[in-house]
Amino acid sequence: MNGNDATAYNLEQHTPKSVIKVAVLGAESTGKTTLCRDLAAHFDSPWVSEYMRTYLQAKWDDEQLTCTWEDLLPIAQGQVTLENTLAKQVAQSSNASHYLFCDTSLFELMVYSYWYYGDCPTALEQAALAHHYDLILLTDIDTPWVADDLRDSPHQRDEISAYFANQLSKHQKSFQRISGDRKARVRQVVAQLADIDNISPRQG
Repeated sequence: MNGNDATAYNLEQHTPKSVIKVAVLGAESTGKTTLCRDLAAHFDSPWVSEYMRTYLQAKWDDEQLTCTWEDLLPIAQGQVTLENTLAKQVAQSSNASHYLFCDTSLFELMVYSYWYYGDCPTALEQAALAHHYDLILLTDIDTPWVADDLRDSPHQRDEISAYFANQLSKHQKSFQRISGDRKARVRQVVAQLADIDNISPRQG
């Protein structure tokens, strides 16, 4: 299956040195988008939306079709383009905040590719493993599952969350589990970012 033509896609990540990137990963309906929005509001920083949802919602609305193998690289390209564009904006902004909160990453797309298809396009996997984030968060499943047009795994969140943790550890990607209510989650991330700033302060 691993035969996608990747020549039309540039999945290279561009992160200015002054920008600290936070990737929020996890099973569906575990509060990833809510956490990104709350962190962006707390720090008055931008956040990168999940391009896959925009792409697949449009596909569903137009054709009543769900994700296929052929959608993976276009989704990856859209996600990287969004992330790179906002990272550049953060670096050029006069705002004191230097954070960019990413609602998913190519690593999450890679994990789901293996989960659903048992394989992953080579270009996607190589980019997913090469991309760097200063902090990777794995959201816990202690939030209610909310149905929508795209979600399909209300009874597998435990299994999928464990699979995420396994894949992150397998590829030596350090991560922090985030749980609790909205305020508790923000407090946990604020503390993590304070530690990062103290260890490796960035230059503008």
